[in-house]
Amino acid sequence: MSTIDAAPAVITLTEDELDPYVTHAPTRRWLTGPGLPGDSGLLTFEALRSDGLRTVADSTGDPDRLAAQLSEQLVIGGLLAPEGLEGESVLLDGATGEVSTTYFFHDRPDLMDTRPLAPSLRTLVRFASTTEELAHLRGQFAAYAGRFGPKAVARASRQLLAVFEEETGPDGEVPSFWRMAALIRPLALVAGPGTESGLTLDLPSRLLDQEFGPGRVARFEDVDFPAMLTHEPTRRFLRETGLPEDGFLFSLDTDVPLPTLTEYYADERPGDYPAEQLPARADHLIRLGYLIEDNSLVVDGATGEVLNWNEPEARLYALNTDVSTLAFTLWLLHREKTIDETSDHALTTDAYDQLAATMIQVLRTVDPTSTTPSSPWHYWTELFQDEAGGVL
Repeated sequence: MSTIDAAPAVITLTEDELDPYVTHAPTRRWLTGPGLPGDSGLLTFEALRSDGLRTVADSTGDPDRLAAQLSEQLVIGGLLAPEGLEGESVLLDGATGEVSTTYFFHDRPDLMDTRPLAPSLRTLVRFASTTEELAHLRGQFAAYAGRFGPKAVARASRQLLAVFEEETGPDGEVPSFWRMAALIRPLALVAGPGTESGLTLDLPSRLLDQEFGPGRVARFEDVDFPAMLTHEPTRRFLRETGLPEDGFLFSLDTDVPLPTLTEYYADERPGDYPAEQLPARADHLIRLGYLIEDNSLVVDGATGEVLNWNEPEARLYALNTDVSTLAFTLWLLHREKTIDETSDHALTTDAYDQLAATMIQVLRTVDPTSTTPSSPWHYWTELFQDEAGGVL
């Protein structure tokens, strides 16, 4: 079986374990020498640890229905996906050394297909380790520690993409998974920790205005706030930074002073919704606007927590930690749309699931609200995955 070196954890195989599966000499040398990381934030090779090398045909119940080019591919691991999402399996071509991904459809193996991931194991390991350096601001990205804002995002994105392009060559195409990593993951650098705002994040001045356009970001005055909005950092953020009036999947209420949830149903929709079904602290929850499908966005006036009021279920769900991470989420969605429209390679082409996973990972890096045990359902997480609705 495979061997595990303790520090750092590396998975290697013996020459005998490679036979007869791997005939590509450089790949054999890599698997018996440097090996594969046993601990990675992007990839897992537990399949090698537990099962050794096995083919796709050996891993499905109906191998006769597999496409010919898939049958002899070797299952060596998987892409790590955010909790609640299914990750793709990582495949190795033992004859060429190329690495790809696939989803296993055990009931319909004839529908299985592959997507390129890396031209070699060496490149795969380099791509993964460099992306993790960005995530942890170490190695070649250590200089970004403490640097935030659009310029830091742009530079980090170019630097990561340059690593990927160097390996694929001038005539090669960077696989979608890594192109998304270079274009989307650095977006987490746009805002720093909230040392000045008293919130989770300090957003750069005018960030929302630059993203959404002049006149499309609403700022409030004290007269717009109900007495129950006592959380001063939230009041200050809504006065000075504001929120986009139409942030895509969210529409801000700007026609009337911000009402509590109790006031909203009493004044705007009398008789539409039974008062006894409102949450216990409805008179302390300030309604900021609409989410889609009968969901409202509310903020707790005492704590600044941003919540999703699901009207059909008569239930509150955690949405964002506060208004600063709400603003980041809306900015992230809009930025992804802009990148997709201006990029030579559309991010969603044949890889929507990878894009959704990348977006969720970025959001969770900045705002871990969606991963708390008290949040079994999360609005943004669900919508990011809505390929049919074209959310991304």
